[in-house]
Amino acid sequence: MTDILHRTWAEIDLDAVRQNYHTVCDRLSPDCRCMAVVKADAYGHGAIRVAAELAAAGADQFGVSNLDEALQLRKSGISAPILIFAYTPPEQAATLAAYDITQTVLDSRYAEQLEQAAAAAGVTVRVHIKLDTGMSRVGFFCQDISTAPLDVIARVCSLPHLQAEGIFTHFAVADEKQGDDVTRRQFRQFTQTVDALKARGITFAVRHCCNSAATLRFPEMHLDMVRAGIVLYGAPPSPELRNCIPLRACMVLKTVISQLKTVPAGTAVSYGHTFICNRQTVLATLPIGYADGLLRLASGRFKVAVNGYAAPLVGRVCMDQCMIDVTDIPNLCEGMPVTVFGADGVTVETYAASCLTIPYESLCDIGKRVPRVYYQNGERVTDSLNL
Repeated sequence: MTDILHRTWAEIDLDAVRQNYHTVCDRLSPDCRCMAVVKADAYGHGAIRVAAELAAAGADQFGVSNLDEALQLRKSGISAPILIFAYTPPEQAATLAAYDITQTVLDSRYAEQLEQAAAAAGVTVRVHIKLDTGMSRVGFFCQDISTAPLDVIARVCSLPHLQAEGIFTHFAVADEKQGDDVTRRQFRQFTQTVDALKARGITFAVRHCCNSAATLRFPEMHLDMVRAGIVLYGAPPSPELRNCIPLRACMVLKTVISQLKTVPAGTAVSYGHTFICNRQTVLATLPIGYADGLLRLASGRFKVAVNGYAAPLVGRVCMDQCMIDVTDIPNLCEGMPVTVFGADGVTVETYAASCLTIPYESLCDIGKRVPRVYYQNGERVTDSLNL
């Protein structure tokens, strides 16, 4: 694949995306829908191409973070329902309605602003009500049913230019078994609030609360729909869930050797001279750095795969380049491919752990200047320099 740019690229396996989606769906009851979460450019995999594959696989809905992401999907031909999880300026009500995009309602003030903008534009906006049952991020504060703002939510649901078709919450610690009591409490708060609203005559077509972790661990909480995110891309939500479900990695991040050189013992490497060669060393320079998404924290903590061997990063990762020690690896040449993660025994989980972070961040951090190259049935189908 070095014919692309002779630099750095990410290979995306669309068959793995589809298989992971079906693996998740196989765990659901027949009447439970699956929302494919493709925010953050499909966790760095390329939202347009990945969403098209998931739509072909039967995805019921799509979840995104903002209006720009939603419009990107609509304009690329995605016709399934799209839910925006976070804030959209109320003055965009007409755009939401024109593209049939569903907006999350965060609180009563926002609902009133969105209602006013929709009324002025003469449109109706589909919305999902967000309940804060324990995340303390956004949503109507419902962490105790005795103080849940039922009257306020009921009034929002009666606004004539907002169509409240869904209601949801988000779990804070569903990926940690020691947090099971918290997750169950959040679920109880959610269902009690929904039931209390139902007693007032307010019902919703779609109730959802399960993220990837809860989808795997709490089938009794699936309700009408689950939201599958990180699992679609082949990574478990946490190390505890590594063997919970068979997943296929969807991204392989690759680069090449741009230079080989032999330096004497005592040679200092990269910025700050944090690494000193303790022997005659063969260094390979790789044209990948933190501007591409290879985190600086990986410096001296991570090994890439080259020619069947593990090669440690030495010295600090630079903006566009880094160095590895290949002294004991035979038969190397400039231009030879190197796997950063995703194959050849190097997982994104291992990489993330070396950077003291999580696979979510590691995948999302892969920069826009890194081309995504797509494969299906083992054949290259397109690359995404413009996605």
